Formats: sequence, structure tokens, C-alpha cells
Amino acid sequence: MWNKAKKDVDRRDFMIASAAVGAFTILADARAEAEGAESSSVGAATDKPTIFTGDVIQGKKVVSALDVNDLEPGKKHFLYFQGVQLPTGQHCYVSVTVAKGAKAGKRAVLVSGVHGDEMSSVHTIHAIMDKLDPAEMSGTVTAVTDISGPALSGMQRRWPDYGRGSGLIDMNREWPGNENGATAASRHAAQVFNRLLRPNADFAIDFHTGTTGFEVTAFNIAGMDVPEIKAMVDLYPVGQVFDNHVYPGVLHNAFIDAGIPSFTPEIGAARVLDLEMIALFVEGTINVLKHHGIVAGAMGRTAKDVTVFTGNSAFPILATQSGLVEHLVKLNDKVTPGQKVAIQRNSFGEVVAEYASAVDGEITGQRSDAMAEPGNPLTFILFNKSAAGNEVYPE
Repeated sequence: MWNKAKKDVDRRDFMIASAAVGAFTILADARAEAEGAESSSVGAATDKPTIFTGDVIQGKKVVSALDVNDLEPGKKHFLYFQGVQLPTGQHCYVSVTVAKGAKAGKRAVLVSGVHGDEMSSVHTIHAIMDKLDPAEMSGTVTAVTDISGPALSGMQRRWPDYGRGSGLIDMNREWPGNENGATAASRHAAQVFNRLLRPNADFAIDFHTGTTGFEVTAFNIAGMDVPEIKAMVDLYPVGQVFDNHVYPGVLHNAFIDAGIPSFTPEIGAARVLDLEMIALFVEGTINVLKHHGIVAGAMGRTAKDVTVFTGNSAFPILATQSGLVEHLVKLNDKVTPGQKVAIQRNSFGEVVAEYASAVDGEITGQRSDAMAEPGNPLTFILFNKSAAGNEVYPE
């Protein structure tokens, strides 16, 4: 455990805090037995043993709580986790793959699909799991690739909320959720966190991409003041690090609040597979698993093998007009104050706005949609300032 007291002030300046942690209300053993549970326990360090609901979906058993210590070592296990009920009364089922090593060791949790339009993050985890041989592993890797199923079904960023009319909820502002919360998204977050993720993690990585209409470069969001986190982030051969704890309510901060080192890789654009960029994060994550002794072998490329720019803040440039956007710089380009980075043209082709950097830094994100209206983010510039905090980043 580390002392986060200093950082707690800064990292909660970004957005309104989400609901507080709900009580851990897992199903009782009697109810599990009534549902035909196949529960077992082998002295696990988690809150409750694995609970099988008795259901089978597409040949995969369903659990409402998971303790990876209950699973047979030396093999991969494919399960569904039973999440919150949807308006039809059916549950939101989350795909879970567990690579259980033949020997005891650290427990990793890899997460994607918190946002429903982030495909490269899902494929990154698939590629990592394909490389794992449980017979040669010491420890466990639990992969969860579709936490926000309703959002993924529409390949949209946010969870559709029908409780008070049609609305959208950003699941990555809901963690750790509330099992008695006012929305299905909050309850789902709490069930997943309390019964699946937190109990099985000694460290965790939550993979993301840019959002629809906005592309980002390869970078990690991480609190580099935490030694355990810095040690992992330094094992990635990617060119940028956003050294900031960012918004309250994001999943990696819920892990950190629970005493579990965690950070967030960002892998390019939404709704596509960037195979070249994915390979960097697969290599870095395998390095992390080697660092923790889960898999053996020599390290691949790390941050020492690439030029890394680290910044503690991101400067947003927002559109002031409507029209076509023409970028004058590329992702990862260095910029200086006063340097023009984009122009905007109206339907006659006239230049109606010009946009310039106000800071020294590197381009970390750009609008990929060709048109924008006032208020849309056009560019984010990663930079350093003396006191990061009190910032609200538009989306």
C-alpha cells in the first residue's frame, strides 16, 4: 500500500465525483445452492468463493462471483460473468478468460470494453492471451473484454440508460460503482468490480482508445509518482506518458483506491484495429507479466528503446467555428507557443478560424472527423506545467 494523500487533491479536480463505493453484497451460499451452484474454495484470499449460477451460454459456464484460486491450474478457462439486469430482464453477461498457471504467483487483471467504441483495446487483450501457455505460467491472468456490453452492441462510447428516458452514461466515470445505485450502469460497475475484478487482482491494466471522432497516439495514462505503477509503465515501448491520475470514477483509480497498482494504456483511434500500435502494447504487457514473474523469458523493447515524452497536463484546443478542419501537424509532433496547428474552412472554402498552440509540448490527440462545430475538441497537446490540477477536459 502507498500513501496517496498528496495526490488525492490533484486527481479529483477533473470531473464531478461519481457514486461512492457500495457495500459488497454478494449472493449468499444458500442462494447459490438453490441455483445449482458448483462453489468450491481452496483457501482463497478473496471475499467469497466462485459461485456458478448453473447456467451455460454457448458452452461456457456462468458465474456471479469469481475466485481464480478455485479454478484448475495449468489451463485456460472461458466463463461468462452475470452482471446487471437489462430492461428485458436478461442479464448483461461479461466474457471472462482466465489463464491459470501451473504454479502459484501474481494475479493480473486485463480489462477492455469499458467504452463500447474501443476495438483496438479488445484486440490487444486477445493477442496477449493468445501468447500465454498456462502450463508454463506462475500465477494467473484474468482477461475481461466486454464490460459495457450494451455499448459494445452499438459500437458506441457510452452505456445506454433507459431508466429515465433515453440517455447515455460514461461507464468510465462510474467506478467502483454502487450495487444499490440509481442506474444500471452504476450497479453493473459495482457487481463487476466487487465480484470479478478486485478480488482477483494484484495489479490491473485497463486498456482504452480514443473516442469516436477523435484519434490519439500511443500513450499510457499513469500516476508515475507510484513506484509500482512507474515500474510497469517503463516497460512499454510507446512514445508518450500522461503522468496524471486524471478523473475520479475511472477504473484504474478504483483499483488504486483498493490498493491495487493500475494504469490505462491508450491505443489510437476508436472503431478500428490499429495492428501496428496494438503490437506495442502487447509487447509492453508481456514485459509487465515477465516483471511480475507470471511468464518467463527475456524482456522485449521497453521505454529505454524509444524516445518518450512525459507530460503532466493536456492543453485542449476547441473549435470556435463550424466547418471543415485541416490539421497542420501530426500526432507526436512537437509544437511551440504560437505555432499554428489547424485551420477551419466554411462551405465556400474560406478560412474562418485558425488555431495555435499556447504551450510547448507534443500532439497527443486530434479530431479525426472532418467537420467540427463550436466547442468540439480539435487537438490535445501533452505538456508540463508547474501545478497540474483543476482541469476539466472536454470530450
